[in-house]
Amino acid sequence: MRTNDVLSAIALSDPLTALNNRRAFEWELPRQIQNARNRNIPISLIMLDVDFFKSINDTYGHLTGDQVLKFLAARLRHNLRIYDTPFRYGGEEFVIVLSNTDYQEAFSIANRLCQLVSEQPFAIDENLDLTVTISAGTATLTPKDDAKGLSLLERADQYLLQAKAEGRNRVVGCCGS
Repeated sequence: MRTNDVLSAIALSDPLTALNNRRAFEWELPRQIQNARNRNIPISLIMLDVDFFKSINDTYGHLTGDQVLKFLAARLRHNLRIYDTPFRYGGEEFVIVLSNTDYQEAFSIANRLCQLVSEQPFAIDENLDLTVTISAGTATLTPKDDAKGLSLLERADQYLLQAKAEGRNRVVGCCGS
């Protein structure tokens, strides 16, 4: 039984960032949506990624890129509420499930995270401090959203793409509808 628990934890955890991975997100989001609907409370998502991440890898190497992702994951973990759940979605993309959070609060949290990342360089080593920015999209569950959360995730992703198109280092989102 203990071996199964360890294997489950490994299967649901991202080895680089120690955050939950995409598989865990795809399992957790429907559960969170059902809970929010049962309790009649809001739930929101933040989808974010590192701006110009490819250029970090191309300029400084993939090990430095990995360090950036580790530092970003740690910064997310340390600056979210206990009941918010960050996931590494893939590559340099992350999703945060915000329980009991309406669109205004989600937008505020995403802006705070963008500011925390951009204003505090990542100390890669004693010779390299990197200024990193993130872009984010926020979306809040609506009655029209499906039970798996695909439409909710799609809106957050579209807002993320819009944030990148509008110049990066920003948040775009809305109340849903």
